[in-house]
Amino acid sequence: MILAGDIGGTHTRLALFEGNKADAQEIFSSREYTELLPIVQKFLKAHPVRLKAACFGIAGPVRNGKCQATNLPWIVDSGELARSLQLDPVHLINDLEANGWGIRVLQPEDLYLLHEGDLSQKGNCALIAAGTGLGEAGLYWDGKEHRPFACEGGHVDFAPRNALEIELLVYLNEIYSSHVSYERIVSGPGLKNLYEFLIHTRREVEPPELKQEKKTRDLAQLVSEWGRQGRDPGCARALDWFLSLYGAEAGNLALKFLARGGVYVGGGIAPHVLDKMKEGAFMEAFFNKGRFRALLETIPVRIILNDLTALLGAAEYARHQLRDGANRP
Repeated sequence: MILAGDIGGTHTRLALFEGNKADAQEIFSSREYTELLPIVQKFLKAHPVRLKAACFGIAGPVRNGKCQATNLPWIVDSGELARSLQLDPVHLINDLEANGWGIRVLQPEDLYLLHEGDLSQKGNCALIAAGTGLGEAGLYWDGKEHRPFACEGGHVDFAPRNALEIELLVYLNEIYSSHVSYERIVSGPGLKNLYEFLIHTRREVEPPELKQEKKTRDLAQLVSEWGRQGRDPGCARALDWFLSLYGAEAGNLALKFLARGGVYVGGGIAPHVLDKMKEGAFMEAFFNKGRFRALLETIPVRIILNDLTALLGAAEYARHQLRDGANRP
């Protein structure tokens, strides 16, 4: 029995795994807690089991078994968790690395093929996921299998593509003290930033109904919902722009990792705007890399539909480490 966790800025998911089946899954509001341990203790009190190992995927860089979460005021230490839980081993890995391990065990129905490309070619893969933040990871092809590895590419400098986006960069520089990363525009909060920029610069007008509704609801969710439904031109424009920027950064990542094996789009946003992604703005921005367009057109692009991928991956990583340990002389 393995305890797996997916720790994000909004939710922390925990589940028990025997094989690839998740049992006793629970979702906790991350911001209602000051650290991870009380969540884990509460979960295990409700579901007492004898554990073989535990693994947690967390949004942030992991160094020496410790992580300062990117979008949470938490410091998570695998050593402290191991001592408190009296469990060895306890693994801590980046959440996108966990998603990379999860891809190994996904079923065909868990993926939507957005662009076929050349499915016969083998090579590295790339993973990008917009949600509360923007996560990125690679899957190195060693000739036999893909080996996931973490990166923090979501925090690289935003590169404007035109005059409008240069103006957006200047606007966001004032808000974020002269460093604007892709996460500031390609994420849930990023969609909110795009919409507010359009309103602030009077390119769009906020309808009174939305102004009232955002008092009690998350603005990014409203913009996404109203944009998908065509209820407001400003929301639709912000959502289309967001998807174009998302596709552009996915294409950047594909070039950096030379991801001939494909690009996977994870996170909570893509499945909810799947119909909009099919319209083409995402893929056109993905391809639009000048002399390398022809190369990018050969790369398959898949959207991950299974929201348990990081949990599956955390469990798969723990199993992999247990097998490695058992096979060592």
